[in-house]
Amino acid sequence: MKKLNAIWLTFAAVFLSIISAGALAEQKKTLGEWDVHYMVVGTPFLTPEVAARYGIVRSKFNALVNISVLDKNTTKAQRADVSGVARNLLGNTRKLTFKKVEDGDAIYYLASLPFRDQETFRFEIDVKKGNSQQTLKFQQKMYVDE
Repeated sequence: MKKLNAIWLTFAAVFLSIISAGALAEQKKTLGEWDVHYMVVGTPFLTPEVAARYGIVRSKFNALVNISVLDKNTTKAQRADVSGVARNLLGNTRKLTFKKVEDGDAIYYLASLPFRDQETFRFEIDVKKGNSQQTLKFQQKMYVDE
């Protein structure tokens, strides 16, 4: 059972790395003492097994928001409190509930976001650690993959 868990964790880490490095241009903002990496992708890219493991619903109308927080000097992954909202252009707000996933030295914060085809969201993600707090802001248009 330990070997099976290790295989799944390795697969998830490799999958997330491939998506962030290969399928999308790097999205990163330096906020204070952190480099915050972010991406939003459709959940159909996940295998059913990986989606089930992390409690993510696979749907062409569901996206995965992935945030990682690194110390900008050491590039070491940081444990932080991550929360946020996504607002569409009509002003409808969706709260993002992030789940922390740790795999070796990597730490990811994952949240699901339902959307409609060609819906644009403005994201505000709060990152807090100790007395430090920063807000990541970005905008992304979502598309349904047929």
